[in-house]
Amino acid sequence: QVQLQESGGGTVQAGASLRLSCVFSTRGFSFYGVAWFRQAHGRDREFVSSISWTNDKIYYSDSVKGRFTISKDNDQATAYLQMDNLKREDSAVYYCAADCYGAGVRRADEYELWGQGTEVVVFA
Repeated sequence: QVQLQESGGGTVQAGASLRLSCVFSTRGFSFYGVAWFRQAHGRDREFVSSISWTNDKIYYSDSVKGRFTISKDNDQATAYLQMDNLKREDSAVYYCAADCYGAGVRRADEYELWGQGTEVVVFA
């Protein structure tokens, strides 16, 4: 059974950086588009960033554009979310999701595989 496992969350001060990782547990990662979503306490899950399975389509939400960078290493079967200049409003549980032959869409219901999440807490 294919699984996704996130890591890299933590508690940091505003302005700091974190890199989240999402490890894909089986072969075939190169055929998957990947996205990151986040859910803050008491709020709906929201789209953060996505990358198509071809690695040529990348999208960011307006709130993270210019600060976050998504990438995908097919050899390591791992996706990353580099988060720089973190703000308090970035505090949330971050989830990675994968979609076979995914084009990097923003809709959560397009993704069939989900990780368990990793928490990011940013304090002022």
